[in-house]
Amino acid sequence: MARVPPLPGVGAATARRVAVALLSLVLSAGPVVAATWQIEAGADLAAAVARAAPGDTLRLATGRHNGPVVIDRPLHLEGAEGAIVDGGGSGTVIAIDAADSSLSGLTIVGSGASLEHEDSGVFVTKNGDRVLIEGNRLDGNLIGVFLKGPESAVVRGNRITGRNDLRVNERGNGVQLWNTPGSVVEDNVIRFGRDGIFVTTSHHNRFSGNSFRDLRFAIHYMYTNDSEVSGNLSVGNHVGYALMFSDRLRVLGNRSRGDRDRGLLLNYANGSQIEGNVVTGDGNGPEKCVFIYNANKNRLFGNRFEGCAIGVHFTAGSERNEIAGNAFVGNRNQVKYVSTRLVEWSSEKRGNYWSDNAGFDLDGDGLADRPYRPNDLVDQIVWRHPLAKLLLSSPALQVLRWSQSEFPALRPGGVIDSAPLMAPPLDEAG
Repeated sequence: MARVPPLPGVGAATARRVAVALLSLVLSAGPVVAATWQIEAGADLAAAVARAAPGDTLRLATGRHNGPVVIDRPLHLEGAEGAIVDGGGSGTVIAIDAADSSLSGLTIVGSGASLEHEDSGVFVTKNGDRVLIEGNRLDGNLIGVFLKGPESAVVRGNRITGRNDLRVNERGNGVQLWNTPGSVVEDNVIRFGRDGIFVTTSHHNRFSGNSFRDLRFAIHYMYTNDSEVSGNLSVGNHVGYALMFSDRLRVLGNRSRGDRDRGLLLNYANGSQIEGNVVTGDGNGPEKCVFIYNANKNRLFGNRFEGCAIGVHFTAGSERNEIAGNAFVGNRNQVKYVSTRLVEWSSEKRGNYWSDNAGFDLDGDGLADRPYRPNDLVDQIVWRHPLAKLLLSSPALQVLRWSQSEFPALRPGGVIDSAPLMAPPLDEAG
């Protein structure tokens, strides 16, 4: 035992016994129990937060509670049904600047409208590691939830409705993330605002089971690597899933239904796994189911692209992509690819299903007996010279198409599927 200094008027042996008794008393008292505080509507919420000890729970009663408020120690804010935290139209409503805090069951409204100041319903700083934001309603805030720097934060099961009264470039995002490794956004319903989820300069994130409507992009990736997008639903947005300048993504089992411009966009996205996704037009198909621009070494397998003006637009030097086992169904143009070289879209003697392929399978192996080429020389002429559409029914172009059928050497470069499937791979594409 460490030496106990003598107390005035007390012998060393007595002082030692007093110290041991005090230590035993402290240890027998056990851990400090966190308190739970009931906060009535109209009370000073900021003052209640300032009085709470780390680990305490604040239960907000039904009614309106005035923000803004800053949580600077680990606290748990819970809301009874109808508990509203209102920022009054200025700044951020709830800022979290402490790890291991949580928000649940609250309705959060009334942020400011300044993108410059990152006004948000909930703003989590780099100190907010492992924060949980779950089961809340965030209505009419500029940015719904902003994770700016924390690790392993979770945004789950919230309903986020952004601003629809501003021009698109003036709106904020539903959930915005910056440099927040390990964070998860799942099972949220997000509508209006600019983008549903916007992430930049991060890694090892997962966005799963979310639903998006009436947005610019449902999910927008920038400079974010080694992450997952799975099981999400995008309906009626401008673009479903925009994956840009990001590597080694897993994009699995997502749905895009009736998105206006593109269901799936790969722009400088490399080394990624794109599997089991479904893009459909619902009678008013996107301009392009998939747009692949300078994206390399990706694997697109088991997807279904249906009812678009163009199934896949493939351009700008995209190299070494593996595209097989997909279903291209009822697209006006299955593929748009302007090139003088051939690109093979099959893998291990297995290609894709093309609804307009009038091929035969005489040996019954499930593969068409002849390769499929989605484009011919006439397509390339029209893409390079749009006014040539006026001549599509002319004898000259009809002769050109006949010549290609009789003399295959006249065919231009482009996509070729050497082992086209006779039936869509429904089990894989869903």
